[in-house]
Amino acid sequence: MHNTKIRVRNLRLSFGKKEVLNGIDLDIYENRVVGLMGPSASGKSSFISVINGMINFEDHAHFEGQVHIDGFGELCGKTDHVALRKRVGTVFATPIPLPRSIFENIAFGARLKGVTKRSDLNALVEESLKKAFLWDEVKNRLSESALKLSGGQQQRLCLARTLALKPDVILLDEPCSGLDPISTAKIEEALSELKMDHTIILVSNNTKQIARASDFVAFFYMGRLVEFGPTVKVFTNPEQKLTEDYVLGKFG
Repeated sequence: MHNTKIRVRNLRLSFGKKEVLNGIDLDIYENRVVGLMGPSASGKSSFISVINGMINFEDHAHFEGQVHIDGFGELCGKTDHVALRKRVGTVFATPIPLPRSIFENIAFGARLKGVTKRSDLNALVEESLKKAFLWDEVKNRLSESALKLSGGQQQRLCLARTLALKPDVILLDEPCSGLDPISTAKIEEALSELKMDHTIILVSNNTKQIARASDFVAFFYMGRLVEFGPTVKVFTNPEQKLTEDYVLGKFG
């Protein structure tokens, strides 16, 4: 029995006359990594932009349906999007560290939330960097500019920055798209630990990464949810021929 963290029912999203999500029904389970896979323009990133409320800043976007977190707080329609974004953290494909020190990249958001004691900030920075598997690499460089870090380190820093805000849900939109295999492995290792305290949605065009890093997988194609289930089952015994063709690399 899995506890549902995010419940999505009949979610439809369009930009003008172009429909990008068509009647999505999906349960995102608590303390699991749910992978979203599918070819480009299948609706994966649009789906998470609804979950984190970023869709509200898009021109000509129209969406309807029901999206609830923890059984309440409907996202479609009127809602407190500031409160929502405090519960949902997002890590994007391109890491964008603040032009500040490594320490300040983590502490900045915490200060905005009212954390001011240096000892509390020190503890939060260390905890967040450890969870992102970055602490050992930067613990003696915390005063250095974050811009000096490698691409893989910058991405893990952005993950740590998100973790410092204590979100319930973490959305990762192609977090490893520009990273080397070692950095990718560290991100995936972090996810296996983080799901103990967070619910994680991982968007990736890399089916091998989805197979390695997710517990459940949703296959999107042309704005529709084709199949959802345990990752092992979807990859070894999919119910839909379209899913089988995709995981076998016949298109995408």
